[in-house]
Amino acid sequence: MAHRAPSHPVWQFSSTGKQSFGMQDGRPEGKDGTLLRRQFSIQPRFQVVMACFLATLTMYVERVGFSIAFTTMANEAGVDEGVKGTVLSAFFWGYAVSQIPGGWAAQRWGGEHTLSVSFALWSLASLATPGTAASPRAVASARVCVGLAQGFLIPAVHTVLAHWIPPTERARAVSLTTSGMYLGSAAAMLVLPSVAAAYGPHFLLRLVGILGLAWLAVWRLTLRSLRRAAAAGTMPLHDSSSGGLGAGEGSSKGHAREGRPVATPWRSILSHPAVWAIVVNNFTFHYAFYVVMNWLPTYFDKVLHADLAHMGTIKALPYLLMFAASNAGGWAGDWVINVRRRSVAAGRKLVNTAGFWSAAVALMLMAGARSPGWGVLLTTLTLGCAGFSRGGFSVNHMDIAPKFAGVIMGISNTAGTLAGVVGVAVTGYLLQWAGGADRPAGWYQAFALSAVQCVGGSLLFLAAARGERLFGSDATGDFQ
Repeated sequence: MAHRAPSHPVWQFSSTGKQSFGMQDGRPEGKDGTLLRRQFSIQPRFQVVMACFLATLTMYVERVGFSIAFTTMANEAGVDEGVKGTVLSAFFWGYAVSQIPGGWAAQRWGGEHTLSVSFALWSLASLATPGTAASPRAVASARVCVGLAQGFLIPAVHTVLAHWIPPTERARAVSLTTSGMYLGSAAAMLVLPSVAAAYGPHFLLRLVGILGLAWLAVWRLTLRSLRRAAAAGTMPLHDSSSGGLGAGEGSSKGHAREGRPVATPWRSILSHPAVWAIVVNNFTFHYAFYVVMNWLPTYFDKVLHADLAHMGTIKALPYLLMFAASNAGGWAGDWVINVRRRSVAAGRKLVNTAGFWSAAVALMLMAGARSPGWGVLLTTLTLGCAGFSRGGFSVNHMDIAPKFAGVIMGISNTAGTLAGVVGVAVTGYLLQWAGGADRPAGWYQAFALSAVQCVGGSLLFLAAARGERLFGSDATGDFQ
């Protein structure tokens, strides 16, 4: 089924494959040159996408910033590795618990409001985090609170995007938004260690908290501007039938017609194979991501005999390529749908399969690397290919359930968070059983386990993923 792009796109492909920005059907609008002026302004939905991109970027600056700060704090207080690991993992327990409630809250009260509350709470929790590791329990408690608050963030972002972005533009919008995680990680790794060294870990914790509040101020100003444009009738709106500022969120709950919240079809969602295809692929993606990133220093130290601390800016290369590849996956998927005129399901499956299978090959090669250069290259390819796959599974929940995108994202992101907890621990045991981290056999087993999951998850996605709406009154498939 071909999809016609909306008349006021954030970005769109023409039939020749070229992009157009801001023009309405290619014609001037009015004698006063109103449309001509619009060409030089940022389209409203693009403002939303950029704000969500900065949200994920800021969130990951905070996460990396705390890791950098706490490493210094732990060294100063003489905290052992076991306690350090417990404190660092405390965030994920809070984060895992709040994913599904975050999706429900975003669907019930609106993604815009839920996102604001999430940023306000985690920023305040970061500001309240003790600047010393003398009391690990206090620091761990603060991290649980940060995790609980940030757990609402991703479901809220995806709910916002589902309400604002039409299907033919969603892959690019989601890919750009989620790529902020990797750019934020790269920027934090390059800049924040110097900040901590110059001003201390206490200052760094306060800095990331202030950055969160700064984003919140920008977000509220953006929403105010968009509401004024909507009230003046000058803002082109996407009719998603599921809310957003232009569809009534500014004046009501915004997630159902006539201002009444839509009941979430939990049984239908939890029993549909297409939903589980998304959940499983989120798990396999984050399993590979967290295993590689958490064990990367050990991999370089024990296998390649290199110290990441002395590798300069090259250590940020995996994050930077993941940022680029994540966007490339979104663009590729939308190109297949809009230019090649393939179905939404076909576009998502193509990108998902290409990304995961390539990542599986790179994972298997990582264990055999014997030089730092090859190690960096294969690590970068692994994460880059995994990032490309996000143009498939990571967008699909908005295809099949735009009204309940936050709920399904909450479910799948819970699986992704648990993948990090499980994957990092399992990798440690595999290395231990193989005789230590300096033995290649353990790395082959660990990376092979992740590679098998990547291929298996992608096969499930090929078999079960769908591209049409499946839930709600406007569903075109079964399980309504």
